[in-house]
Amino acid sequence: MGQIIKREHIADFVDKLHKSGKTVVTTNGCFDILHVGHVRYLQKTKSFADYCIVLLNSDKSVRSIKGEGRPINNENDRAEILCALSCVDYVVMFDEDSPANLLDEIKPDVYTKGADYTMETLPEADIMRKNNTKVEFIAFVEGKSTTNVIKAIKR
Repeated sequence: MGQIIKREHIADFVDKLHKSGKTVVTTNGCFDILHVGHVRYLQKTKSFADYCIVLLNSDKSVRSIKGEGRPINNENDRAEILCALSCVDYVVMFDEDSPANLLDEIKPDVYTKGADYTMETLPEADIMRKNNTKVEFIAFVEGKSTTNVIKAIKR
């Protein structure tokens, strides 16, 4: 079962993992209403390293990105649900719209992002290059998204 780590402790924690020879993969997202697309994405993410750390958008961040009415589930519930997945080792929350600063602090070995991005469109690309972080793009599960789940509930 995964654990929630406070942002102020994550960089030192990852540094200790690296010093012990372990590899770290990170990804980020809102993970508001968990669905099979999320689960498969996180399982694939975990396959790239010894430890998987999910950088979770806080409620403040989700509202800024998705608008009022989101998130559906609060940050503590979303973090606990993610920690229940065997493929997630740690969760750390962040308030910014982008995980760029946090990624620069953590310096993961691998960073995953959805295949709707490329290195040319990835906002964090410069930080990934600077820190020599490998980027893996993961295909989405067709038709599976939180937006589609919300639309189905409203129907």
